[in-house]
Amino acid sequence: MKPIHMAGPWITDHEISIVEDAMRNGWYENRYDYVEKFQKEFAAYHDRKYGIMTPNCTTAIHLLLTALGISEGDEVILPECTWIATGAGISYLRATPVFCDIDSENWCLDHHSVEKLITSKTKAVIAVDLYGNMPNYDELVELCTHHKITLIEDAAEAVGSIYKGTRAGKFGVGSVFSFHSTKTITTGEGGMLLLDDDQLFERCMFLRDHGRKGAMYYNYEVTYKYMPFNIQAALGYAQFQRIDALVGLKRNQLKMYRERLIEVEDIYLNPEPDGGVNGAWITALIFGKSHKLNKDDAMKKLAEMDIPSRPFFYPLSSLPAYPSAKSKYESINQMAYDISSRGINLPGSAILKENQLDRICNGIKKIIGVNC
Repeated sequence: MKPIHMAGPWITDHEISIVEDAMRNGWYENRYDYVEKFQKEFAAYHDRKYGIMTPNCTTAIHLLLTALGISEGDEVILPECTWIATGAGISYLRATPVFCDIDSENWCLDHHSVEKLITSKTKAVIAVDLYGNMPNYDELVELCTHHKITLIEDAAEAVGSIYKGTRAGKFGVGSVFSFHSTKTITTGEGGMLLLDDDQLFERCMFLRDHGRKGAMYYNYEVTYKYMPFNIQAALGYAQFQRIDALVGLKRNQLKMYRERLIEVEDIYLNPEPDGGVNGAWITALIFGKSHKLNKDDAMKKLAEMDIPSRPFFYPLSSLPAYPSAKSKYESINQMAYDISSRGINLPGSAILKENQLDRICNGIKKIIGVNC
């Protein structure tokens, strides 16, 4: 019986040929050719003016926050349930992360919770498109505009998602994507920052490469080395040329999970509101309270059947990385703590077979006492 992999890419001869070309020819005057191609075309696809590729998505967020002037004493609001990378850049800059609750239906940040947390120190809100789900951007954009607060979109998990006709990656002053090896489009490790503002773009480009303004070996500030490399970009560019197939595969996995579990009561998979498209980077499952099953027990029981799974993101304020935060936020962010405790991620590798998906769904039914 072949093992079920939690996540992994779909690599074809097309990617191999493009990467080979970069290895053979992407040097000297061509050393950034694929970086420039990937940046330009990825930005255009998302209706953005500029794309800036980075070594990973964490550096893309950090770069944007730095360019926006976020610093010590400032507050940045972000959702409880996300990977720590969303908040890491805030801490790097000695600003204060402020954790907001999540929406019960889309599991993304709740704009009502955001509004309650705004203070005179609030400089930005980072919205996260969790697992391909998207928050209520209409209300969020209106809220940030009203309070004159910068909105940032963390679309690391949302390639292919659409909110009311607008692609993920188009919201806020800037948006970021991840090309980690587990993502729908991969470069092994990698990220992309998308922008429209000319001055913000110039500042980010300056910060990305040791504070230079064109003159060789002449630096105006001590900044960062957040440059990508051409071979990495070649893989991303080749994957991007197959974006419809890659997103289609992910969406089909969610569809198959939904079909096989449709008769199971009181469980919930990634939502797809009317007028929207869920890119379904990974399928998440929330066990309803009637099952009296927490994520740790569910994962343990699935593992006993050789079925891998991942935990729904822990509330950031519950983690040791943020000492004493739990005592402040657990009582006000009850939805995040509740949903996280009952949620898991299901396998979603590109090589997942239908018979393996059947095994996974039968395993889920077994642990909640449903006859297969």
